[in-house]
Amino acid sequence: MKNWNILSKLKTQNSKLKIDELINLLLENRNIKTKKEKDNFLNPRLEEVTIESVGIDKKQLAKALKRINQAIKNKEEIVIFGDYDVDGITGAAILWETLHDFGAKVLPHIPHRIDEGYGLSVIGIENAKIKSPDLKLIITDDNGIVAYEAVDYANSLGIDVIITDHHVPGETLPKAHSIIHTVKLCGAGVAYLLSQELRTKNYKLRTNEDTHLELAALGTIADMVPLTDGNRTIVKHGLLKIGQTNRPGLLALFNQSGLESKTFTPYEVGYIIAPRLNAAGRIESGMDSLRLICTTDQTRAKELAEKLELINKERQLILKQASEHAVQEVQKLMTKDQRLIFVSNENYQPGVIGLVAGKLVEEFYLPSIVLSIGETHSKASARSINGFNLIEFLRLHTDHFLNVGGHPMAAGFTVETAKLDLLKKLLENSAKDLLNETILTRSLKIDCELSLQEIDQNLYDSIQTLSPFGMGNPEPTFASTDVEVKDFKLLGKDKTHLKLMLKQDNSQTIEAIAFRMSEHSTNLTVGDKINIAYTIDENVWNGNTKLQLKIKDIKLQNDK
Repeated sequence: MKNWNILSKLKTQNSKLKIDELINLLLENRNIKTKKEKDNFLNPRLEEVTIESVGIDKKQLAKALKRINQAIKNKEEIVIFGDYDVDGITGAAILWETLHDFGAKVLPHIPHRIDEGYGLSVIGIENAKIKSPDLKLIITDDNGIVAYEAVDYANSLGIDVIITDHHVPGETLPKAHSIIHTVKLCGAGVAYLLSQELRTKNYKLRTNEDTHLELAALGTIADMVPLTDGNRTIVKHGLLKIGQTNRPGLLALFNQSGLESKTFTPYEVGYIIAPRLNAAGRIESGMDSLRLICTTDQTRAKELAEKLELINKERQLILKQASEHAVQEVQKLMTKDQRLIFVSNENYQPGVIGLVAGKLVEEFYLPSIVLSIGETHSKASARSINGFNLIEFLRLHTDHFLNVGGHPMAAGFTVETAKLDLLKKLLENSAKDLLNETILTRSLKIDCELSLQEIDQNLYDSIQTLSPFGMGNPEPTFASTDVEVKDFKLLGKDKTHLKLMLKQDNSQTIEAIAFRMSEHSTNLTVGDKINIAYTIDENVWNGNTKLQLKIKDIKLQNDK
């Protein structure tokens, strides 16, 4: 059961909905109130996403540009040190392609999750030097802001480090040559701005075509950063570029995953494309995903896309097994005053523990920490709930970690295996002091109540002017009361989805789909009156398009 928080009352005149009034209400619910704010939101301009607008230090940028210019001129060996997720891979591709275009002696390096771990590391630098023995400059992407030891090690070898990152910094910064940092973009977004600065300020352009905006959009959506301000602008324009891409690798990936449309939304990117690009880094090495993005050879692109498809299927199986085990473990040990989940196992693969933590949050709605136990060190990924800043919570106990980093909603750390039991008790007790029932109650934000008879194509098209939707800009959610159930049935291989035919007063009967809500069917009968919370969706099937409701919650008349 969720608490419904209806944000606004919608005033109608003569029972007729005013579309402009609704759009204004939706904007104000997103704290977009002034005329200028509304214009910027509805008509985001890519040229307004700048170094200044995202708060990057201009002096640090100038230092970085000068050092990169020097490295290119002197043919110094450069390594772009990325990350093994989509954000890190797309950002590394942007920077590698940019420097390669300028004739730099540059190689990309995506750390191996098992062998090297997350981010810039001593072993990662050593491995990078094997391929670039005379390495003089490392440019990080999507990592480095807390890589104190690794940066010191690089400095000791005479290697300069330029950090580009978006993660939350610690109390001090690494002693890098320069740091290009903002929390207002994802890692690929930071890389994109640096690339644009390099192309427009320091060098003569070889082409006016922007082939990197699509990669920045991929990274932004996949990293689940808030789709507001600069992020939203990059995604709004980047989705169009994704649909127009000429990259053989992306086209092969689209074909392999069954995507035929040239119109992309955050759903296709986040749930179909990104998992396949992520899979390689979770199971093996993220380099194959980077190769796929950057290849210009169609045959090679097809081979890599097929390989990633197989790896993704393996990842799905590993995740299913680990998630089922973790849920069972939590159910066995759950207490009434539980405030935080902390589960560990030596068989959990480090590449899927973040996804397992997400599954646990979905199942139990508690901040969840999942650890892969190693012989001497254990690696953890954690996911949070709304209203609980995870990285701040973990940094209250920094002394107990070998390293820790992340965001308010997602974080990770490494700990000595011998200290796991102590850490578990410490974090569980600490969470009890910080989390109350209000935070731990699932809440559903609803924009306003709406009559089903108002739902038509014009309303749907008007709502789409607020897209793209995602974190920070949720798809508008509405509520309708006293809705009659005309018919219903279960769908899906395991009959886990509920399909309904609904009618309210004089409205037309409208179809609704409630994913993973089959439990409601046991209490439903045809003719019942229910209250529903939903978004409005277009369902395309066999060439036919019709509107449907995507149910987010159902309250029966006897629900309190």
